[in-house]
Amino acid sequence: MFCSVLTLVLLFGAVVSGARGLELRDLFPFGEEAGDATLTPGSDSSAELGLEPELRFFSEAFDKIHISSNGLVAVQQPPPQAEYLGQTPPPFGLMAALMGDLDRGLVHFRLDRNPEVLDRSKDLVQKAFPQRPAQTPEGAVVVTWDKMAAAGSDGAEVGWRNSFQLVLVLLRSSSVAVLLYPRSGLQFLSSPAGGAPRALEAGFSEGLVYNWWWGKTQGKQEWLSSEGEESVRRLTRGSNCGVGGVWVFEVGAVKFSQIEPGTITTFPEDITTSPPPVTMLPRRPDPRVSTATDEPMTPEKEEPENIYEDEYSNTMNTSSTTTIFSYNPDTCAQKRGGCSPFAECRDHASGSCCYCRHGYYGNGKDCVAEGKPQRMSGQVSGRVFLGSSPVPVEFSQKDLHSYVVTNDGRAYVAISSVTPPLGPALLPLSSVGGVIGWAFALEQPGHRNGFSIMGGVFSRRAQVLFSTGEGIDEHEHLQVHTELEGALPPVPLGATVQVSPYSEVYHYYDNLITSSSNREYSVVAPSGEVQNVSYQWRQTITYQSCVHAPGTRPGTGPGTGPGTRPDIQQLTVDQIFVMYDQDNSLIRYAMSNRIGPVHSSAPESNPCFSGGHGCDINAVCRPLEGQSFTCVCSSGFSGDGNHCEDVDECLSPGLCGPNSFCSNTVGSYRCVCPPGSRLSPEGQCTDVDECLSPGLCGPNSFCSNTVGSYRCVCPPGSRLSPEGQCTDIDECERAPCHHEASCSNTQGSYRCECKPGFTGDGLRFLSLSSERPASLCELDRARALSRSSGGLWSWFRPRSSVFVPRCDSGGHFETTQCSEEQCWCVDTEGAEVQGSRVSGTDSVGPVTPPPFGPAPSPGVGHVAPGRLLLFAQSGRIEQVPLSQTGPDQTRPLLHVPDRVVIAVAYDCVEDSVYWTEISGPSIGRASLRDTERGPRTLVSSDLQSPEGLALDPVSRLLFWTDSGLDLVEVSRLDGSQRRVLFNTDLENPRAIVTDPVYGRIFWSDWNRDGPKIEMSNMDGSDRVVLVQEDLGLPNGLTYDPQSTLLCWADAGTRRVECMDPHLRQRSTVSDHVQYPFGLVSVGRSLYYTDWRRDAVVGLDRFSRTETLVISPQRKSRVYGISTTDYCPRVYNYCEQNGGCSHLCLPKLGGFSCLCPDRRDGTCYEPGQNWV
Repeated sequence: MFCSVLTLVLLFGAVVSGARGLELRDLFPFGEEAGDATLTPGSDSSAELGLEPELRFFSEAFDKIHISSNGLVAVQQPPPQAEYLGQTPPPFGLMAALMGDLDRGLVHFRLDRNPEVLDRSKDLVQKAFPQRPAQTPEGAVVVTWDKMAAAGSDGAEVGWRNSFQLVLVLLRSSSVAVLLYPRSGLQFLSSPAGGAPRALEAGFSEGLVYNWWWGKTQGKQEWLSSEGEESVRRLTRGSNCGVGGVWVFEVGAVKFSQIEPGTITTFPEDITTSPPPVTMLPRRPDPRVSTATDEPMTPEKEEPENIYEDEYSNTMNTSSTTTIFSYNPDTCAQKRGGCSPFAECRDHASGSCCYCRHGYYGNGKDCVAEGKPQRMSGQVSGRVFLGSSPVPVEFSQKDLHSYVVTNDGRAYVAISSVTPPLGPALLPLSSVGGVIGWAFALEQPGHRNGFSIMGGVFSRRAQVLFSTGEGIDEHEHLQVHTELEGALPPVPLGATVQVSPYSEVYHYYDNLITSSSNREYSVVAPSGEVQNVSYQWRQTITYQSCVHAPGTRPGTGPGTGPGTRPDIQQLTVDQIFVMYDQDNSLIRYAMSNRIGPVHSSAPESNPCFSGGHGCDINAVCRPLEGQSFTCVCSSGFSGDGNHCEDVDECLSPGLCGPNSFCSNTVGSYRCVCPPGSRLSPEGQCTDVDECLSPGLCGPNSFCSNTVGSYRCVCPPGSRLSPEGQCTDIDECERAPCHHEASCSNTQGSYRCECKPGFTGDGLRFLSLSSERPASLCELDRARALSRSSGGLWSWFRPRSSVFVPRCDSGGHFETTQCSEEQCWCVDTEGAEVQGSRVSGTDSVGPVTPPPFGPAPSPGVGHVAPGRLLLFAQSGRIEQVPLSQTGPDQTRPLLHVPDRVVIAVAYDCVEDSVYWTEISGPSIGRASLRDTERGPRTLVSSDLQSPEGLALDPVSRLLFWTDSGLDLVEVSRLDGSQRRVLFNTDLENPRAIVTDPVYGRIFWSDWNRDGPKIEMSNMDGSDRVVLVQEDLGLPNGLTYDPQSTLLCWADAGTRRVECMDPHLRQRSTVSDHVQYPFGLVSVGRSLYYTDWRRDAVVGLDRFSRTETLVISPQRKSRVYGISTTDYCPRVYNYCEQNGGCSHLCLPKLGGFSCLCPDRRDGTCYEPGQNWV
């Protein structure tokens, strides 16, 4: 006999369980047998389907739809796929189940009025919107994309395939879309679009809509896949209706405002398993079954389940071989969280004990519903010697899944990823599943299985194996961690193992159980040779019972709680099946387990005790007289016992406390708190203080707790780097000192010192010292500044009709001088150069002639150290240092969950970032210097689709475009004093940039019928079209004050071009970009975001070549881009708000004091323009 000692440790712990994941078999019926029509096979094919009743989509009704092979349903004939794939939002109305370039599979569709389909549709709608009255659907459109492949994938029969479904529920006054994504149905996440892979897309879009006032604009939209492949992957795991992989949206109604998603928040992925496939004889219901005249057992109201296992921790690790409960000799009034949520507490003379409620069984600390199957998952690790080999086989974290049908005692166990020779050698060790079978063995009259006596916490030591259980979690799921150590006889690869049935006698004492048995198995080699092997089995089980329970007499049935244990019982194990699947490296065990009297060769004849009752898998068998019995659904299920369905407890209001939501589980429910909070014993969601955990933040920073999260804060004068370190801020990069002062950076601060010849504090108000007499230019400037109208205005700026000469740092005349209407060149004495004057009718602005047309001068190109690129990617703003532009250096700067951030802008004065997002829509701001304040929303009303954003850091103004409302608007930086500058002759305004020096704004309009780039003063005057010829889709726009170049990125012409807006000279930087969106100028380089490449691309303006590609780790669309620039040394008339009471808006050579659109009665515009 081969003797060995193995260590087998079974850890029974918590499994976080959410909505059950969808399987392919859970889809609505489809195919020929369901009455479906089938789309003609081929790429980019579609078919029309007439509807009665009509589909309500957004605010319109449609009597026909078009089903496309590209994973979408459209309300009109879709154009060729090249016109919409990869170009979200599309120009036509559609419902994208999983849109991409798909082919090879089959697309089935039908209009169905079958009562079963309508009932299931009604149930899903009611789950998603439990507060609404139930409505019976008038029809349902079922569209199934079955085994679709990505275009260009290899082999018609090989490769990854996707299967998914869209059901359109047609109600009397609205329509609801149900999207179904099976867990095994999504095998690829991208398809080709425009020559590059692009994440599949799911969502709803109204397309282009027409308005008599605004003309053609992009309508409303709602996308589930706004974050690329990761959001597609989440479709199978999440839900908004309580069923994993199922998403429900109201897409249209008679009185429609917006797409309404289901109200049940997404759950974590369900970690469960179904029984492994085994061959079993069909079993029919016993004719002796009493068709219960009794009322089905009504489930008692269950207490909410806590998903945070540490909140109700009842276990205490005393050693590596023993894990016991620690009972306190207290009363029920003092006991908190000691009993199972499905148990009641009873006081005894010396203390209190827990007893499972009626319909449940266990030891009171752990209780599960009678008749309900038990699912287990976990991992197997170990170090095993095979035969005489001196080298052990080591393995770790092999997945184990188990499933027990408790109403017939059948247990199934599967261990995956176990390769030869270990896999075959483990086949005789059916004891891996034996402990689970004993715990939930089918109970004969007057006898109790292991779980009924001990719950899920025990310690077992045996020859051949040693096992430990650590309890059942609040979701009634077990997690089994197994550790093996010792020696096993080898089993040849390809051999079969047959384990003989056996009986095992259990002796019960106080907190101690012993048992022994003889085990036999035979190994049949591939050659046919048979080897019989046997071994002896002895084991000792220790556990901790409630010492306060009176008496130790045998109990009369399950669920009676502590103090009712038998003295001796026999476990009978038969129908043992073991198999090793070499192709899948999988071990399977199956066995039937019964616990009853000693020396009983056959079970009681009543089908409840033999397992031949035929009750539903979620029902308990109740024996009656003789051979009769009745089936009663387990707690949490309803039905006649032969067929039981889950009860959705969450339909009953008030089960969970405030700020938490109810999540239905199979047979129960639980209360779930938002991330960053946990459920207290009182059922309230309380914030988790993450800062109590050490080491969250780096050195020199401290942790600041926030509601639902935390942040790391640096001391004043420093900022948090992408690596999480506090680094000193070089304030001198933002040029805070006067231009006649030098800046010296210090640790956490800076110092300004006046240059020789000047005195003052080095910041703003400086006067000439006696070290150098005032130059001619400085004297002329001083005289001009003194010639003002007096009063309030003279404190800040001269009247704009007075010409003020410009002097450089040395007091010399700048070579270009400008008045309000004209610009000219001067010599060193300030005298005008003959013939250099240009009027406003000849040129739109001051002349700054470059030496070689619009190309930047070689001196332009310095990039300050520590400068960052900022770009938007779905709900995030990412940052990457310009000195380290690899994909690993990309770090999140700001996370705006469930939002689509479009434009990004940076304020160099206050070290803050601004952004627009269109899903709200809103405009927000966050300080990078004062992280304690956190992000805040500046503008959230009267917005529809804010896509462009720009700042004037000198005048402290905020400008934006809204392509939904077709306007250009301005406000102060805090979002107050809003004023619409333009709302006419605009179709799709997108990008906007500022030129603070000359008080200009530039914006692009990608109107497909007439794209253009326009320019005006910041006060809205002198609006002109700057570029109109040879444009396609001008998306990105940037202005470089150093080179005075305006550059744009065009997704239609696929070019990046630049122009001097004063000389109107235009040149091409690149003519082979793919699909640019955002654009920013940094020194001699241009950086643009590309939708086709999902990347940030750098261009050198001098060499006109591509210099780098930054591909973020998150594969999703990138939008606006900006940079953490230093403050330029520029000034304009509105630097101190120009003395205006409300808005001070600069213009060329002056400024305007204007009122916001919503006046408060205190604003007056005296002639508007101050000249």
